[in-house]
Amino acid sequence: MRSRMHPRYYLSTEIFEQERLKIFRKVWLFAGLKTLLPKNNSFITRKIAGIPIVIQNFHGELRAFENVCLHRSALLQTEPVGCRPLVCAYHAWRYDAQGRVANIPDCDQLYQFGKCELKNLKLREFSLRAVGNILFINLDADPLPLEEQFSSAFLHLLANSSDAYDTEVMVTTWEGRYNWKLAYENLRDANHPRFVHPKTLAKTVNFSPAVDKNQAEESLSELVNTSSYSLRNEMQRFSYGGADAPIPDLKHFGWHDMVERWRYQDVYYNWLAYPNLHIASANGGYSFTLEHHIPIAPDRTQLEIYWFTSRKKQSYASSSQILLAQMHGSKAIVGEDIEIMEQVQSALHIDAPLPTQGAYESMNRLVERWYTTLMNTQHSL
Repeated sequence: MRSRMHPRYYLSTEIFEQERLKIFRKVWLFAGLKTLLPKNNSFITRKIAGIPIVIQNFHGELRAFENVCLHRSALLQTEPVGCRPLVCAYHAWRYDAQGRVANIPDCDQLYQFGKCELKNLKLREFSLRAVGNILFINLDADPLPLEEQFSSAFLHLLANSSDAYDTEVMVTTWEGRYNWKLAYENLRDANHPRFVHPKTLAKTVNFSPAVDKNQAEESLSELVNTSSYSLRNEMQRFSYGGADAPIPDLKHFGWHDMVERWRYQDVYYNWLAYPNLHIASANGGYSFTLEHHIPIAPDRTQLEIYWFTSRKKQSYASSSQILLAQMHGSKAIVGEDIEIMEQVQSALHIDAPLPTQGAYESMNRLVERWYTTLMNTQHSL
């Protein structure tokens, strides 16, 4: 079977901008962790689909705004994480919980705005939803319902598992020289760990790639009538999670007794929230790694990685060292993935042959069918 993905989908700047408009500014995207916003004026900032965003706690209510002052377009909050009122450092314009201008120093004397003009000064706000401790944002003025993008079963599982997250978090950011789609093709490939991660992940987890015959047969078919094809309904299939592979000999460490393990299966837990979030637990629910993939250019992806244990039963002195050890372990695995994806990206050119796929790659083929329909037709989400 030949892939539907022409090399231009991984190389073209024009297609990359089209992806921003048709996918990343239309769907619900991972925006951060609720645990990082514990009190009034706590905030996180990020850039999503090219738009600077601030998510801030206003007396317990979380709101998401464009992180740009309405006066001279300076950033309102300049740090990745912090706690301060929503005030621009350039000329001290202050904003309230609705994003309205609450105060401008010497407004009457220096600016001489009319009442109507002042009333209309309001930051652009974006829809924000919390699923357990996971925050999702939608940049569209009329966002699709979250429940149309993700199935109710997946949302329930994501909420239940993320409610187990501890509040102590370690974060780092990498930048890889690969297209963002390669990351998700790799994450859906249960056959690669034994070859790419033989000395790391596959050493402890038994991944068993399998063929879903019905899905494989469906993935072969082309869409005869795209007018009846629901891109939203199809997208629900691309996000899933839970127990993925057994861990035959799960090692026990002393710190395991200090946290409230999520469930009690010796398995590798794996959640994929398409298109930009991957969460895994390689130790059966004692700790978690969260990967946030941020497209930067056709051949560049920023990878933001969070590490945290499940909720502590009580504070313990070595918790930061535990997270540091988790970080080093998972960075080795992520580094192996990045290396192979960068090799794939570097080999691509506009005349490169289409990849040959196997039956076990049926989910990737269904995503390809969805993606090419969205990119090459008048369909929208």
